Amino acid sequence: MKYLWLALAAGGLLSGCSGEQPKMESTTSEAQSSTATVMLNTSMPAPIAKKVPYEMTAHGVTRTDNYYWMRDDTRTDEEILAHLEKENAYVESVLAPLKETREKLYDELVSRVEKDDSTVPVLSNGYWYYTSYSGENEYPIYLRKPQQDAEPEVLLDANLMAEGHDYFSIGDYQVSENNTLMAYSQDTLSRRIYTVFVKNLETGEVLSDVLEGTSGQVEWANDNTHLFYVKKDPQTLLGYQVYRHKLGTPQAEDTLIYEETDPTFYTFISKSKDGDVIYVHHDNTDKTGVTLIDANAPLTAPKVFLPLKSGQEYSVAKLGDTYYILTNIDATNFKVMKAPVSNTSDVSTWQEVVGHRPGVFIQDMEVMKNHLVLKEKENGMTRLVVHNLSSGEQHVIPTQDPVYGAYFTGNTQVDTETIRIYYSSLTTPASILDINVNTFDTEVMKQTKVSDSFDSSLYGSERVMIEARDGTSVPVSVVYRKNMFKKDGTNPLYQYAYGSYGATIEPTFRSSWVSLLDRGFVVAVAHIRGGQMLGREWYEDGKMGNKINTFTDYIDVSKGLVAKGYADESRLFAMGGSAGGLLMGAIVNMEPALYKGVSAHVPFVDVVTTMSDASIPLTTGEYTEWGNPANKGEFEYMLSYSPYDQVEAKAYPHMLVTTGLHDSQVQYFEPMKWVAKLRELKTDDNLLLFKTDMEAGHGGASGRFKRFESTALEYAFVLHLAGVPL
Repeated sequence: MKYLWLALAAGGLLSGCSGEQPKMESTTSEAQSSTATVMLNTSMPAPIAKKVPYEMTAHGVTRTDNYYWMRDDTRTDEEILAHLEKENAYVESVLAPLKETREKLYDELVSRVEKDDSTVPVLSNGYWYYTSYSGENEYPIYLRKPQQDAEPEVLLDANLMAEGHDYFSIGDYQVSENNTLMAYSQDTLSRRIYTVFVKNLETGEVLSDVLEGTSGQVEWANDNTHLFYVKKDPQTLLGYQVYRHKLGTPQAEDTLIYEETDPTFYTFISKSKDGDVIYVHHDNTDKTGVTLIDANAPLTAPKVFLPLKSGQEYSVAKLGDTYYILTNIDATNFKVMKAPVSNTSDVSTWQEVVGHRPGVFIQDMEVMKNHLVLKEKENGMTRLVVHNLSSGEQHVIPTQDPVYGAYFTGNTQVDTETIRIYYSSLTTPASILDINVNTFDTEVMKQTKVSDSFDSSLYGSERVMIEARDGTSVPVSVVYRKNMFKKDGTNPLYQYAYGSYGATIEPTFRSSWVSLLDRGFVVAVAHIRGGQMLGREWYEDGKMGNKINTFTDYIDVSKGLVAKGYADESRLFAMGGSAGGLLMGAIVNMEPALYKGVSAHVPFVDVVTTMSDASIPLTTGEYTEWGNPANKGEFEYMLSYSPYDQVEAKAYPHMLVTTGLHDSQVQYFEPMKWVAKLRELKTDDNLLLFKTDMEAGHGGASGRFKRFESTALEYAFVLHLAGVPL
């Protein structure tokens, strides 16, 4: 559901490519393919789940769910846990002959992770903050120092804190204005429900203040005594209450500052660069807004920046006595306005800084003392534009790649002439760049090391436009190893997409993909409708009643890449996670013969049932993305594509499905039910593998190395099916 699935990780009725459909082969025939040497263990029978009919009726439609019994919100039901363990054992049994392959792939993937590594320090209130990894440690150490050349002070050692926990994650940390206290949050279950602690940095003492049930975010008032946090609803897992806590008092005495009564909203907090204001952000897929808390007078009542309004979105950045506002008010693809701090609620008094241009999507902004830097997209191509606030001049920051991904990071200072960005392309590893906004002189602060032998010049990337069935041109980013790419329809294809929430999957480097590229794969990122690669309308054309476009775009991209010679039609592999897992579920129902193998990670597949139950975490926050089944038309539309509901008796491709028992975003029982129903109805002998991480949640394992175990599993699955030797 909401938020991208990161492992760091979510069709239409026209059939076929031009010409003959690719043949679905059995597991046995796969074992006799060109890889030759490996026979999978298919003698062990797949787990078959019991059927307990459960009827649900809405709008005159009765659905019978034979696997509804698999839902257990407590995650303690012994029968359910036993079935998940059987599925895991089945995966390990079937893939036992690939054990060495998985181990080699894991070692290969991990070898690209620099053992001793640190982030680029960020200056905040007189200290430089950064994190560091060393050796085989899975978790970071959080550090600070008063000068760049000073000895660092250890704030938190997550490796020590993680001892005794199967899962561990630091959510956020913030240091008080006087630099002596640190509030931090941790999650030891992977449900994204965090507990906040406070540490005295002078003594090392962890104070008695413990704040339970939070989103993980915390912000200090400037009196060094009060802090603000967001509390989550324990059932829906939506952040909905902002509390003020006074040090030394129990959580039960905390003051409720703001409560979101609209269950479609996500609530989160941040702080202005000058430290004067704490922002309370209100966000759903249809409207956004901000409430202001005076960080210098934390006991005063908060102030609404601009009342919420349907279809109205805005975000703000404070610069002295002025707010800069990125908004879609009378601007589909956004514009930049400004308003005085003293009067923000009267839009008629706002002044235009950068006007709306229909073909240009303003995605983000960074405000500096003398400059405004915008991240824009035109025809899906990113550019960073510097606006001089005094002269009005504007210049595009030059980049080494025509197609790339970038975002602002670590820009904590206002009085500066340097902008810091994360920069990457499909062939350029992740880099942190400091760019002078006057001269464009660029300093590479860090570039992620892939390996001693990695040479980016060996790889090529392209932006390809594929025509969808309705005539719409869909952008696709492809990457390949030059000496292995033939463009004659013989390369296997690994295609990835997300396509929901307006999330834009940027064409950036992923070291794990090198393992596929070096074995002759073409990797494609399909920028399908439902994202915002081509602006706000691109998102609107792939949500709610237009959701079908997301699925048909993906299918049409696959066929288009085959037609253009980028892919072997018999070796197409699809991957998506979370809402991208919904995408996988839809395409295998709509065009099962098109794909050789499909990887669906933490997939949101039981759309109608989940969206009909407000008690399921995050459901209500999704109404403006998928629809509310209480409305007949929205119910019928969701039912028409819901992967679980549309499973039928037919042949499906080879499939690998993964989940985490403690997933807070997509509950484990959705993929569990889906797999059970597929096993019941599918008519083929192809692989259907279901792997549950019994310790993790939506983002997978928490350690920096351990998380690659799931990637190694997937790649072993893909390489075997493709007939590609290790």
